[in-house]
Amino acid sequence: MTNHEAKVFEGIEQPKLEWAKEWLKTTKKLYIGGEWVTSSSDEIIESINPANGEVIGSIVSGTEEDVDKAVAAARQAFDHGEWRTITRKERAKKLRQISALIKEHQAELATLEALDNGKLYTEAYNDDVQEASDLFEYYAGWTDKYYGENNPVEGNFLSVTTRDPIGVCGQIVPFNFPIQMAALKLSPALAMGNTIVLKPSSTTSFSAIRLFEIIDEANILPPGVLNLILAKGSVGSYISRHMDVDKISFTGSTQVGKKLVHDSADSNLKPVTLELGGKSPNIIFADTPNLDGAIERSFYGLFTHKGEKCSAPTRLIVQRDVYDEVVEKIAVYANDYTCGDPFDPSSDQGAQVSQSHMESILGYIESGKEQGARLVAGGERDTTGDNAKGCFVRPTIFADVDNKMTIAQEEIFGPVLCIIPFDTEEEAVAIANDTIYGLGAGLWTNDVSRAHRVANQLEAGMIFVNKYGCYDFASPFSGVKQSGWGQEYAIHSLQAFTKSKAIWFAY
Repeated sequence: MTNHEAKVFEGIEQPKLEWAKEWLKTTKKLYIGGEWVTSSSDEIIESINPANGEVIGSIVSGTEEDVDKAVAAARQAFDHGEWRTITRKERAKKLRQISALIKEHQAELATLEALDNGKLYTEAYNDDVQEASDLFEYYAGWTDKYYGENNPVEGNFLSVTTRDPIGVCGQIVPFNFPIQMAALKLSPALAMGNTIVLKPSSTTSFSAIRLFEIIDEANILPPGVLNLILAKGSVGSYISRHMDVDKISFTGSTQVGKKLVHDSADSNLKPVTLELGGKSPNIIFADTPNLDGAIERSFYGLFTHKGEKCSAPTRLIVQRDVYDEVVEKIAVYANDYTCGDPFDPSSDQGAQVSQSHMESILGYIESGKEQGARLVAGGERDTTGDNAKGCFVRPTIFADVDNKMTIAQEEIFGPVLCIIPFDTEEEAVAIANDTIYGLGAGLWTNDVSRAHRVANQLEAGMIFVNKYGCYDFASPFSGVKQSGWGQEYAIHSLQAFTKSKAIWFAY
């Protein structure tokens, strides 16, 4: 692990690389029932720093037997513990404590995230860890504000609907935003009084482990409320099949999401929330009020976090009148981008999360070339200097893409943009909707009527007009078609982690 602490990041804390080096010396264990325990297996999973190919640490590999223990601890804590019966004010206080601790340890957590995932330290610090802290603060405010209902029934009855914690929640988070996604699932579930078995990606487990350490060291939650399983992906399927798990919340690929649905159906039919893949369209009309601003936002909307984002605008659909200008200008952004060490302040893009994922991205790039798309930027691995040791892919832009091409239909999950021309509004909408996915969609126009008309026709869970990628805890994050089931953020996450009960009183 190279020490770059001498390189100064302006306006934020410096990375904790020396601290991380010491912390990573020990193999990390599971957290079950308030204790750090080893796995029932002797298998160890090594974590590779994708920026230089070095092993940075290791975790134990949990098994189905370990899941049984974690679920039993969570069940005991839910059925017989104090967590769901403490006052809502006290529960809110504890969530705010977690928020403050994340903020206190922000540099540590961001350092682990960048080492493990390959994203820029600044991205991990300003986006991932900051949002994780904010999520616990936000959902702390919801503990006493999620009301039941008084049902207007006929006759001499009072009928009320209550919202109760759903029980033991299995939560499976992906490799691209490890701590942010963990916080997004943990905070609303805890706010509603549930207990949890969390499984991070085996590729990027360290920030979740450190988060659990911080919470444990502060003695905030009763034993069994939080449980951490470190394991390969197949163990996530067992969590979804488990008869004593009451709820599954998963963020990841559509393929895995489908498997978890089958797992649930074949066991106890537990409800499943899924936030899955995307191939989001981003339409630029010729009357866009600020074309240069649209080009800039469209570029950064995809290429930050090295393109490993489910809602990224990966298909740029451009009206022919401005098509050549858009292609030329967005290629300049790509060619000026610097791939490099996540802990170097001059880097614009970090490393893809793993060797296998990088090879998958490069395979898609070759597919684009073979199928006739015009390469205008990137298109190769970045092996400049020390980058040769890591998993760096140049920001890649294909023009003249046919929407039937593989690169336009399948989720690449990397720094690859497809630009597709169109002539009419109807054609743009048809191209945009010609996908199995429906997560995000954007459009840029100066015509208010067109904005309403097109937004209403686009098949996506989130539509962004004149600024792609507007996210807030108060607005739902969700997809349609094969991009997912259910919604996250705001009150929608609370609904996902509660169950309703209608109670009738005769008088």
